[in-house]
Amino acid sequence: MNKQIVHDALILTAFTLVLGFILGLVYGITKEPIDAANEANRQEAFQTVFESADSFRTAEFDKDAADQMVADAGYSDTIDDVEEALDAGGSVLGYVITVTAKDGSQGSITFSVGIQNDGTVNGYSITDIGETPGLGMKAEEEDFYGQFQRKNVSEFVVVKQAPAADNEIESITGSTITSKAMANGCNAAIYYFQNELQGGGQS
Repeated sequence: MNKQIVHDALILTAFTLVLGFILGLVYGITKEPIDAANEANRQEAFQTVFESADSFRTAEFDKDAADQMVADAGYSDTIDDVEEALDAGGSVLGYVITVTAKDGSQGSITFSVGIQNDGTVNGYSITDIGETPGLGMKAEEEDFYGQFQRKNVSEFVVVKQAPAADNEIESITGSTITSKAMANGCNAAIYYFQNELQGGGQS
């Protein structure tokens, strides 16, 4: 009986080692193309929200301090990345701030927000979303995201009727939670820009 237990344990151990080796091998093979695809996705998002930029340069920032700053302002979002949008001569045209909104209806939503030096929001581009098809996923459609484009406002407000002011965003029908998550994420980016980047906060 004891020999059978030892035999089974050895077989299980060998199987686990082989499986671990195979998984490690697969990870090693797929990691580089996955990383490349993710980076291409990021760069596409940057260019989408800052079409006039010739290139982008990662700006140094204190993520913990940035997250605390927007949390203190009442936003349940995180600042994940800050990129300087550069013209052909290397001058800073503005910034692309990537945020993760924690209050989507089905989970977190990560997207990049382009903001010009004068505070004009170019718009946003989503890189990760898992909202409900036909409802929250409409945040990726122009009818909704177009409302955020070319706006110079201190914050966006979600309304259920046709917007009456430049900062008002008409909610996606049946998906107010997602609509507010997108607005709040943009607001967190605007707040961070105004308090940390505008006027030369970053070199």
